[in-house]
Amino acid sequence: MRVNCVGAIILDDSGRMLLVRRGRPPGMGLWSVPGGRVEPGESDPEAVIREVLEETGLTVVPGRLAGTVDRPGPGGAVYEIRDYLAEVSGGTLSAGDDAADVRWVTRAELPRLPLTPGLLDALAEWSVIARE
Repeated sequence: MRVNCVGAIILDDSGRMLLVRRGRPPGMGLWSVPGGRVEPGESDPEAVIREVLEETGLTVVPGRLAGTVDRPGPGGAVYEIRDYLAEVSGGTLSAGDDAADVRWVTRAELPRLPLTPGLLDALAEWSVIARE
């Protein structure tokens, strides 16, 4: 079974990336970009807006597709995750919904955090961040 998901790659004016620490499985305790499942009848941009608001308190304007990854899920499911670039348009940063924490992270901090598997490689492959 394939599960459609989206993520939001959000950079601030200083080049820091917005990350959330997952408060629930999959990836509980790991840092990743905000995102989640696409609900029935929902477009990818609508899902990006909803997920970012639920997890971070911020409103965003979704942009272009950065890339797509497949990740294994429970019971043989496959999460097909489409990550979009997005820009903050409002709101107040605060962890919500299934996010245990949320913060802006510099490029130098990324490798020191417990990230979801493959996140750094995907961001580099999509030219969102430079390879180290």
